[in-house]
Amino acid sequence: MAAASQSIQCQSCGYAKNPKGSVRCVSCGQKLEELVKERVSVDARGRSYQQEGVSPTWLAIAIVVQALLTGAIVFGLPMLVPMFDFEGGSGMAVCVAVWFAGGFVVGLISPGRTFVEPTLASFLVAMPATYLLVQSQTVRVLPTFLYVVLAGIGVMFTLIGAYAGERVQMGPTPPRATS
Repeated sequence: MAAASQSIQCQSCGYAKNPKGSVRCVSCGQKLEELVKERVSVDARGRSYQQEGVSPTWLAIAIVVQALLTGAIVFGLPMLVPMFDFEGGSGMAVCVAVWFAGGFVVGLISPGRTFVEPTLASFLVAMPATYLLVQSQTVRVLPTFLYVVLAGIGVMFTLIGAYAGERVQMGPTPPRATS
């Protein structure tokens, strides 16, 4: 009985006669980790960053935020200030930045974990915005495929912005429990 408490079983190969203080398994060389109670808290902490479901309310709010930001900055600002000409690749680059900011704002103000809603919203806003940018190009002509790729990059940046907004909303990560 005393020998059983003085040895550690390897999680990889199952070898049960590793000395208590050893770092690696004698049999396979795998790094040994003692079973501790904090594993449950690590799983709970990992789950706290996962989204439970999609909220239709926050999806609608995210669509409104993304549509207003995209319409105001990408299409409205050049009407007010003619020096700004968001056409071609520059228009899509501004869209990527606007969608990132919109995802960040929605992630910051929404309760709970909501990174899917801003991403879906930017996907829905990206379709007409990309279409309008393709139709309005005059001097800086890009292939339509490149517009689609840049719209996909914008949607991915929205996910990053929403996640960053959620992280700022949650505050600093809690310290790990030491045993």
